[in-house]
Amino acid sequence: MPPDLVVVLDGVRRSFGRAVGLTDLSLSVPVGTVTVLLGPNGAGKTTAVRMITGALSPDAGTVRAFGLDPAVDGAAVRRRCGVVSAKPALYDRLTGRDNLRYSADLYGIGAAAPVDDAAARFGIDHALDLKVGGYSTGMKTRLALARAVLHDPDLLLLDEPTSGLDPESALAVLRLIDELAAGGKTVVMCTHLLLEAEGLADQVVILEAGRSLLSGPPDELVRRYWPHPTVVIDAEDRAGLAALADLPGVLECHRNGSAARIALDDLARVPDLIDALNGLGVRLTRVAPHEPSLEELYFAVRRESGAVIEERDAR
Repeated sequence: MPPDLVVVLDGVRRSFGRAVGLTDLSLSVPVGTVTVLLGPNGAGKTTAVRMITGALSPDAGTVRAFGLDPAVDGAAVRRRCGVVSAKPALYDRLTGRDNLRYSADLYGIGAAAPVDDAAARFGIDHALDLKVGGYSTGMKTRLALARAVLHDPDLLLLDEPTSGLDPESALAVLRLIDELAAGGKTVVMCTHLLLEAEGLADQVVILEAGRSLLSGPPDELVRRYWPHPTVVIDAEDRAGLAALADLPGVLECHRNGSAARIALDDLARVPDLIDALNGLGVRLTRVAPHEPSLEELYFAVRRESGAVIEERDAR
C-alpha cells in the first residue's frame, strides 16, 4: 500500500443475506484530503465506512487502512480513527464533560485528554457541565465531533454528520470539518446532500446500489462531462438567441425556452458573439460563464448510469 494513501478498498463486495451492500467497490483515500462518499440512502456509504474500521468484513476483495487489514488489526486501526455515526451514541444522563472523559478512558488517555480544548473547538464548552439529554441535536453532533478528535486521530470517518440539523447548525459543522481538513486531518465523509460536498471535497465518490459510478477530484469530473467552456446568454427577446447555434465557435446550444447555455471552443469567442447578436438587434440582458455544480455532475452521472443499465438489461 503506497505511503501516501490512508485507505484502500479493492474490489470489495459485501452482502447481507439477499441484500447487496457493496459490489466491487474500489476506493483510495490520499493522506490529508477530504473524500466525500456521495449517494442516496442505501447506496452503500455506511457499509464502506464500517469496512474501514473493521466493524464489517468483506465477502470478497481487500480493505486496508494505514496499511493494516481492519478485519485482523481492527483495534490498531480504530485507535487512529475518529468516528461520528449518523446517530451518535451518547449518554444522555451524563454531562457532556463526563461523556468526553469516558471516551478518553476508552482511548487510554485518561486525565491527559484535552476535554475542555476539544469542547471549545466545537463551541460546546459552555454546556460541558449540563446533561446531554438536554442538548439540542446540533449540540449533540458537536459533542460527537469533539469526542471523535479527543485522541487526535489521523483519520476522521463522518457518516451524515449534518443529519437532522437546521441549516445554520449544518453550515457550522461543515465549517468545522473544513478546518480539521485544513489542519492536516484525513476525512472520509458520507452524505446524500449535494451541497455538503460542494467546495469541501478533494475527491468525490458517487455511489449507487453498492457500486462506484465515478470517482475523482470534482474539477476533473466536471471537465469530463463538460470538456468545453460554457456560457449563459439571455436577452429581452429570447427568440433572437436562436441565432447562436450558427455562430462561429458555438459547439452546442441549449435553450429550452429560457436563457441559452452554449458550449464554446474558446472563451475568447464571447466578444465576437456579443457583437454578432447586437448586429442582429438582439438586446442582451446577461452574459456569464457557467461553472457546472456538483449537483449537475451528480445527475449527469446518474442519467448516464441509468442509460448503461437499461442497455445492459436489454441485451
